[in-house]
Order: sequence, then C-alpha cells, then structure tokens
Amino acid sequence: MLADKLLFEALQYSHVCKYACSEEVSELQDMGGPVEGGFSVAFDPLDGSSIVETNFTVGTIFGVWPGDKLTGVTGGDQVAAAMGIYGPRPLMFWLLKGFQELMSSCVLDEGKWQHVKETTEINEGKMFSPGNLRATFDNSEYSKLIDYYVKEKYTLRYTGGMVPDVNQIIVKEKGIFTNVTSPTAKPKLRLLFKVAPLGLLIENAGGFSSDGYKSVLDKTIVNLDDRTQVAYGSNLKERDHPLRKSPLRNIKTQ
Repeated sequence: MLADKLLFEALQYSHVCKYACSEEVSELQDMGGPVEGGFSVAFDPLDGSSIVETNFTVGTIFGVWPGDKLTGVTGGDQVAAAMGIYGPRPLMFWLLKGFQELMSSCVLDEGKWQHVKETTEINEGKMFSPGNLRATFDNSEYSKLIDYYVKEKYTLRYTGGMVPDVNQIIVKEKGIFTNVTSPTAKPKLRLLFKVAPLGLLIENAGGFSSDGYKSVLDKTIVNLDDRTQVAYGSNLKERDHPLRKSPLRNIKTQ
C-alpha cells in the first residue's frame, strides 16, 4: 500500500497523467493531467508482494496509454511500458513508442540512473518458469508441456514472482514463462496491470507473447479487471524447429 501511495503521488506530480489505476486501487483516479496530450497509466505497485517475507526479488509494472482511456484499448496501443526490479541491484526496463530497443538502466548509490544495455533479441534456451502448475491436474496439454520441458532437460528457474521470472528472460535473452489456466485453476493475471505491459516489453525485446491463440498485445481490455493466461518467450521463425512440435502449440484458454 505504501508503494501504491507513492506511485499515485508521483503520477499526480507529473502533470501529464489524466487517469491512473492500480492493482490495489482498480477504479480510475483523476490525476489532474490533460486529456489532449495526456496519458493514462495502469500499474502493479509491488508485483511479488507474497514473496516479500522470504526476501525474494519484487518489482513494479507500468503500462502507459494515450489520452483518458484504459478500456476499449489493446496492449498494442500502449505508448510506453516499464518494469522495475528491486533485487541486489535495482534495475528498470523501459520502452518508449518509436524506439525499437528495450532499454535497461541501473540506479547508482548516489541516486543517478546509468544506462546498461539495449535488448533486441530473445533466443531459444532451455530455461522455463512454469506458473500455476496446479492447472496441470485438469489441463492435459499443460501437463504434457511440463513433461516435455523435463524430458528435454530444461532448467527450472521459477521464483513465484512474475517480475523476476520475466526479468531473467530479458537479461539472459532466452527462456520461457508460462501461466496457464484450467477448468479448476482460473486465470489470475490481470491483462491491464501485468500481462499487456510485460507483453510490450517482451515483444520489443525480440520475443513473443501468447494467450494460447494470439499475441496478448492484440487482446482488447474490456474491463479493468480482465484476466488471462499467458506465455512469454522467443519468437520461433524456423518452421522445422523442434519446439514447433511441442505441446505449447496445443494449449488453449480453458
């Protein structure tokens, strides 16, 4: 709640934000900015709050849309997105519309930001972060996918936090993150606050996102609380690549 309060104050102080909402305050809040030339922001103030007590890495997710609308829009309509990671070194991945590369910066001891690198490619790599594994109980295709990763000797890298799991894909430029649903394990990840902003970062880093049917950037946000399943990873271009035959292609929204 403290992170939520600080971020709302910062957005109001910016004087360019018209509306904002967060996972903690999911109703639109008027930030006083202009409609014309202004922006609306959706954010998750502290992703991974359930793992704070265990001292795992947590972070913040931002999505920025033009004007005064956060419904009736898609993830592809975003003009900017960012992901902050609060680990042994604080990092910020950010993207502005018109720039092709995903930028990353690190905050120094004196409070200044230092540019680290641009990420333009996410390759194949045997590293996986499987969220919502309880869905394997009654989603046979997800169960087959997990078996596939194990049999192919993929390395498990899963923290229980979406930010650190997606962060490692971007930093290591390889791997896959999945959070699949089933009839008894319903979707928990919100499209507006998490999935769409991170989808924009991943796709502009040279990767791909999917809800089982299409890119998450093509999904229309109908309600602020819309939820979805998602996978982030590389963009397979070779038609004969062995992963094109993997069970991932068969997973659909339950």
